[in-house]
Parts: sequence; structure tokens; C-alpha cells
Amino acid sequence: QVQLAESGGGLVQAGGSLRLSCAASGSTFIINAMGWYRQTPGKQRELVAIISSPGYTNYADSVKGRFTISRDNAKNTAYLQMNSLKPEDTAVYYCNAHIGLRPGYPRDYWGQGTQVAVSS
Repeated sequence: QVQLAESGGGLVQAGGSLRLSCAASGSTFIINAMGWYRQTPGKQRELVAIISSPGYTNYADSVKGRFTISRDNAKNTAYLQMNSLKPEDTAVYYCNAHIGLRPGYPRDYWGQGTQVAVSS
């Protein structure tokens, strides 16, 4: 099993920055990729950024050039550096870990979320 714990959320003014952290524990050796998603009331959870084990990254169009995802494999931690924040970035941000196919294991693990609020 894999457990994920997010931290780093908070309230900032538009144009400010935050760095989110996601610490993985448990059977971390089975993780193939980690990512960040976000969700607001009444909306579907959407992909923000993802980083694979080889280091490939992908970003939502709305955050390209502003957010950067990184991963420290030695610490089993993923980060999301969020710059030039906008009010529309306000959401609960969730960490995700994607694992290889293993019988009896879920394919995806999720953290409990951390709130990011951007004021104008």
C-alpha cells in the first residue's frame, strides 16, 4: 500500500507563490508516476501536472509556464511550485501516485488534499 500526505497549501494574494509537497510512504518502490490534481465545488477533478519515473512531465494548459512539478526519489516526495498565482487557481489540490499493475492493489493512490486560496 501507498500513503500520500500533502502540505504547503494556504492563502496568498494574486501573483504570489506557494510550494506544495507530497510525501509518499509505504511501498513507494511500486510508484511509476506522481501528479497533482485540483478540484473546486461543482467541478470534476482535473489534472494539473504529472511526472513519470523517467522524468517526463505534462501540464494543464492553464498552468503552463507558471507551475513546475518535480520529484525527489530519494525522499519519495513530489513538489508543485506554483508561481504567478491567480484567483482561478483556488482549489483543493490532491496528490496522486500511479503504480504498475499488481493483483490486489489499486492502480491509483490519493492524498487527502490541501487547500489553496488565491485572493484578488
